[in-house]
Amino acid sequence: MQDHSYFFDIDATREEIWAVFWSPKTKGQIIEHGDVRIEILHPGDATGEGLVRHCHFRVPQYLFTGGRARSWEWITEVRPRESWRYDGVGKPLYSRATGWTRLEDLGEGQTRVHFRETYHVFNPLLRVLLEKAVHRFISKDNDRMIKNSIEGGVRALRAHRRESSKVAS
Repeated sequence: MQDHSYFFDIDATREEIWAVFWSPKTKGQIIEHGDVRIEILHPGDATGEGLVRHCHFRVPQYLFTGGRARSWEWITEVRPRESWRYDGVGKPLYSRATGWTRLEDLGEGQTRVHFRETYHVFNPLLRVLLEKAVHRFISKDNDRMIKNSIEGGVRALRAHRRESSKVAS
């Protein structure tokens, strides 16, 4: 089993980051971040608990899938403005992943985003041969994509709020 953790700091409050991730989702909604495509299959409750998503993302070309993989993921253990967990099954390599995201308030409008993911390939032979390399590839993309999407989302949220306040006044 692979286990990957990382964190980064961002100039945004936990509330802003929460709003980026957990704006209301609707069934059938498509979210795209570069090469990653996420389709919401079930929006979950008002906090996102129970959300189910189908994800498409990059994997190494040597897996003979055209460099694409998919997973089906569900969100649990949601604590608004603090943390959430996802569990997923994916292919190729027929695997299970579990991820945790936690938002740590650093004060003065800054937040540390903690992310941890475990990855386990079911087939014992493929686990020995490919699990570590494939997970390293996926994690590298995830680290960059998550940070970029949060930063872009916070910029868009702030721009929307500025525009809304201009219209209201």
